[in-house]
Amino acid sequence: MKPIVYLTKKIPKDVEDYIAEYCEVRKWEGTPPIPRQELLMQLQDVDGLLTTGGSIDDELLEHAPNLKVVSNVSVGYNNFDIEAMKKRNVVGTHTPYVLDDTVADLVLALMLASARRIPELDRYVKEGKWAKDNDRSLFGVDVHHATVGIIGMGRIGEAIAKRAIYGFDMNVLYYNRSRKREVEEYLGVKYAELELLLQQSDFVVLMTPLTDETKHFMSHDQFDLMKESAFFINASRGETVDEEALIKALQNGEIKGAGLDVFSKEPVDSDNPLLQLDNVVTVPHIGSATTKTRDDMAFVAAKNLVSALKGEEPEHLVKEFKLGK
Repeated sequence: MKPIVYLTKKIPKDVEDYIAEYCEVRKWEGTPPIPRQELLMQLQDVDGLLTTGGSIDDELLEHAPNLKVVSNVSVGYNNFDIEAMKKRNVVGTHTPYVLDDTVADLVLALMLASARRIPELDRYVKEGKWAKDNDRSLFGVDVHHATVGIIGMGRIGEAIAKRAIYGFDMNVLYYNRSRKREVEEYLGVKYAELELLLQQSDFVVLMTPLTDETKHFMSHDQFDLMKESAFFINASRGETVDEEALIKALQNGEIKGAGLDVFSKEPVDSDNPLLQLDNVVTVPHIGSATTKTRDDMAFVAAKNLVSALKGEEPEHLVKEFKLGK
């Protein structure tokens, strides 16, 4: 008898077919996301869950007595209540590596769009305001040869650094929980304590995972340290930033601008002050959102799911579920 799996979101047909070779597949056919209560009702006899988010907590686990694995189609897994899952012998997996270059591309796009005011000037042209030679009021700032400070030198941080150095001749500072001397050697990046990085960077890029320690990692004190001419870029998680502090810094000219892929609440409220500011570039959490990357992520998640249900250790088992953790 095949194990039963539930898919909370549509995935490519070839990926679904792969899962179906080993499992009985059930899935949400409606417009995403699946309502919480509907999901709970579907989990009564499910062995595996493939999802893009939503809390995996005591409430959900109580409705899923047969559940053995939750496979996230994402690199982040802050939706996992690790202790609750461990207590019920449910493991969690994720999809690292496959999205690194795609997210790094977006970070550079946000840097360029913010510095050169691309969305603002796109509107300027489309609204018919371009009626004379450009004056200084439309000028942006250079990205090339500027200094970028990367907070969180993981795989994506390294990919950002490569693009900054080799594509734009930028100086790269980084701050990380542990120093990466091998990265310093092969890329030429420089380690800096957080205070110094914030003071010296023309662009500050936040790439930390969301944990208890990193919630509101960037707040009033951190924005106060940044240059008035600096831009803040966030492609990590919305809650790593104290959004009220960011809004204040932008409104008061404490920093020059921001490029944001993530927000404290998603989808972002239409009355959020960030949406009213010309010096903020906003995109709807699309860091890994290219067709190829999302399809590749779905396949990695599918392989993780199937491996766990076959009694094997998935390739991308979340570290907290590994033996000895």
